Amino acid sequence: MSSLARKFQQQKQVEGTVQEQSIVKTKKHWLTPGEKIIGVVFTGLVCFGAVHLISNQAEIYQVNKEIQEVQTSVNELEKINSDLQVQVSELSTYERILEKATQMGLVKNENNVKVVQEK
Repeated sequence: MSSLARKFQQQKQVEGTVQEQSIVKTKKHWLTPGEKIIGVVFTGLVCFGAVHLISNQAEIYQVNKEIQEVQTSVNELEKINSDLQVQVSELSTYERILEKATQMGLVKNENNVKVVQEK
């Protein structure tokens, strides 16, 4: 073989090895494994915080609902108590007591009346 043919053959071999070397590429990852772990932990913490926040809001809503129900029942009882207080004041008038006493046969005796003084 002539030297020119050898050079051509060597050049082909060198080009072939260069092409083979350039084809093999290492796969470059977008995130490292450590960054992936940190991302997953952060996402988990955010999700846990969101669920915890929503559950707290649900509990607050429930407590507020119970407070309103208790206030409604207290208002109803206050209304009933005021109605009963009005009835007591109507039934405890002097005229009514005197009328009931005469119906039961009691007689008013001015000599038998005793005055009680308050302290």
